[in-house]
Amino acid sequence: MVAPGGAPALMMDLRTRLPGLDLEARLEADREVLVLFGPSGSGKTTILNIIAGLVRADAGEIALEGQVVFRRGVPGAGRDLPARARHIGYVMQQYALFPHMTALENVAYPMGRAPDRLDRAARLLDLLAMGSHAGHRPAQLSGGQQQRIALARALAAERSILLLDEPFAALDAGLRDRLQADLRRLRAELDLTVLLVTHRLEDAFAIGDRLAVVRKGRIEQVGPVGDVFRRPATRGVAEIMGIRNLITARVASADGTALTLEWDGLRLEMPHVPDVRANQDVTAYIRPEDVKIVYPDRPLSDAVAHNVFDARVTSHHESAAMRVLSVQLENGRELEVRFPALSYRPIRLEPGDTVRVALRREGLLLLHSTDTGAGST
Repeated sequence: MVAPGGAPALMMDLRTRLPGLDLEARLEADREVLVLFGPSGSGKTTILNIIAGLVRADAGEIALEGQVVFRRGVPGAGRDLPARARHIGYVMQQYALFPHMTALENVAYPMGRAPDRLDRAARLLDLLAMGSHAGHRPAQLSGGQQQRIALARALAAERSILLLDEPFAALDAGLRDRLQADLRRLRAELDLTVLLVTHRLEDAFAIGDRLAVVRKGRIEQVGPVGDVFRRPATRGVAEIMGIRNLITARVASADGTALTLEWDGLRLEMPHVPDVRANQDVTAYIRPEDVKIVYPDRPLSDAVAHNVFDARVTSHHESAAMRVLSVQLENGRELEVRFPALSYRPIRLEPGDTVRVALRREGLLLLHSTDTGAGST
């Protein structure tokens, strides 16, 4: 997301080799919340540290608000501004508050000797509902309160770029929701560019505009949060996103209107995908909500007219709102089925029961294809 007619607020294209991590990443961000999402050790925090100037990349370039702050090993004059000169707000996982200072003094610290620094710090504390704790030291504050003080201090420096490393990790659900709402409001009010690291998909949906999936030091996919979740570009992205029901199959036919997949002895029909040919190996997936239970005593409706198979229930979990089944198909492969708690009540769905399931034709989505290498999940 880049402002029309101008350079993005943040642009980075870098490479570096660190113990246990070979990082090669390119990102752009503007007035938005860009979420860096991925497993531990994938390089998310390293990316923040390189942008902030705390770790030096081997080669590449970083530009903030159109100004190059780092350039090394690529065309152009070399540059490496120190962290303090990059004008970035950074809230680390450990908050790094000064233990001998009050909350007000911590927030005022980045303002130096400005005569109105205490008034400005007080306003930021009020903005984050922490005004009543202005005189408290960090040891007197909860983890969530310390997080808000660290955020206020980062904002106090009047930076337009804010880096947040797992800002919700230590918070309970209620406080997490409130802080997420605060961040959404502050990002808009202060016109900020925010890079947020998290390993929780719920955080990405709650606050993110776009999602960058980081895997083994690479940016695997970038796009709107919902788009990346619904249409992962690769099997690796799908696995990182926790997507169930991955299917590796071979294209049996592609006639311009539909694809037929051969999946370990079962035939699946799905919508046509351009540039996919017969005999290619493909990876597809179907959301658990798109696997339907078929009523044995009713005619098949259009929604369940395709890809109907016998299955055996292998597990059954139920909550107040949702039921989740694992079922084993005729070819031995398992799928997850998810539906509202009150659905299918007339049908026995306990482990060991036999049911009919339909994989909704339009619910099957293709991730990628290759010319060789058959196999199945």
